Amino acid sequence: MTNTTVAGAKAPLSQKIGYGFGDMSSCLFWKVFTAYLPFFYSTIFGLSLVDATFLMLITRIWDAVSDPMMGIIADRTQTKWGKYRPYLLWISIPFAVTGILLFTTPDFSYEGKRIWAYATYILMMTVYTAINVPYGAMLGVMTADSDEKTVFSSFRMFFAYAGSFIVLAGWEPLCKMFNRMQGLPSNVNDPSSWQYAMIVVAICCFFLFLLCFRMTKETVKSMPKETSVGADLKTLFKNAPWWILLGGVLFFNLFNSARYTAGPFFFASVIGDGAQLKIFSFEFLFYAGIFFAVGEVANMAGVAMCPWITSKIGKKSTFIYSLMCLIVLSCIFFFIPLTSGGYWLMMLMQVVISVITGIVSPLVWSMYADIADYAELKFHTASTGLIFSSSSMAQKFGGAIGGSAVTAILAAVGYSTEAGAVQTETALVWVKALMSFVPAAVAAASLFFLSLYPLTTKRMKEIQAELEIRRNN
Repeated sequence: MTNTTVAGAKAPLSQKIGYGFGDMSSCLFWKVFTAYLPFFYSTIFGLSLVDATFLMLITRIWDAVSDPMMGIIADRTQTKWGKYRPYLLWISIPFAVTGILLFTTPDFSYEGKRIWAYATYILMMTVYTAINVPYGAMLGVMTADSDEKTVFSSFRMFFAYAGSFIVLAGWEPLCKMFNRMQGLPSNVNDPSSWQYAMIVVAICCFFLFLLCFRMTKETVKSMPKETSVGADLKTLFKNAPWWILLGGVLFFNLFNSARYTAGPFFFASVIGDGAQLKIFSFEFLFYAGIFFAVGEVANMAGVAMCPWITSKIGKKSTFIYSLMCLIVLSCIFFFIPLTSGGYWLMMLMQVVISVITGIVSPLVWSMYADIADYAELKFHTASTGLIFSSSSMAQKFGGAIGGSAVTAILAAVGYSTEAGAVQTETALVWVKALMSFVPAAVAAASLFFLSLYPLTTKRMKEIQAELEIRRNN
């Protein structure tokens, strides 16, 4: 491998902003999928909770398995634009179109709609993989410096959370706006209004990926892959830090997925319609979208804090202490009373939890970039795309397990999706637990894996020094 950058060199601000636009685009879709797709399938599209559970589980498992395949393909791509960057250009239009199809409710029989749901969901997740895996792998080839990778990753997550805030805060008002344009009551969940809202989001996604392509550059150049796919997979499976971080990231993403999937059900049945946040003489509607949107702003604050914190205590310690805080705060959430003051306390807890998850999020990508450097030094092969695809795989497995587990639990405890249904006390307790004790348990599992992670700050400095000598010889 020949390196055109020098360790410690700073990349232009424009590249960092451009890189951030890529994940802003991804998150405009991903957060709608995470927060609203289970609700959409079971309440608007017309599937039963059981069918929605199997749909999300099966399709996302395929999606996760396809990630390493895409990583292998991207590692072997050679163009004038680089290995990974051209996929932003090639896949941006299919990405936007399939998102619209996913939120389209056809006038089919129940079985026909179920087939449509499987076909469009599998297609969407395949296209998502085709653009998001190469996008993630770009982090490993835009700079050779570990600290600079954390900065790039922080820009990525800052813009991701900005996009998430916009789409979560705006999704329900956007759907209601299209309701009014069609002469429908604003509180009706009309399928066509959801489709029109997704068209608006998809157009934004398309242009953001084009900006990402134009504003970024691959500066760490590598020779074409000469090792076989089997050899790459063999070295990956021998990579102990990869296995450890994979487990930690899977459960961390399960923490987020469980909360986002349970959120709309929590607000629909536990909080109820018309809940207000009161401050002096002002009142604000308290609903799932604003709850999670405020969390996205707090996520951005956490992302901004990440480089400073990791420079003081290191990436591993930052991750571990953050998980400890998430466990405690999640348990407390269960006991918050359903009062006006309690609603404000929920918002405060959401802000603190989101700041912490915002601190962790850039670490995931930066630590995978460190693992790619470790693999290059130890196994003499650069499989950046394959390694980064494992992070995407963990994210999607977390989403698959989290989303399907939430709907499966709700189905098992008798939660009713019928309009105006009165939920049983058991169902309500479980909905609250899905926002508190269940996320706390999976955060504890993530903590176990992170306690075993070996690539400390000291070890990474040694790896970078050895790699710089090798790359420049």
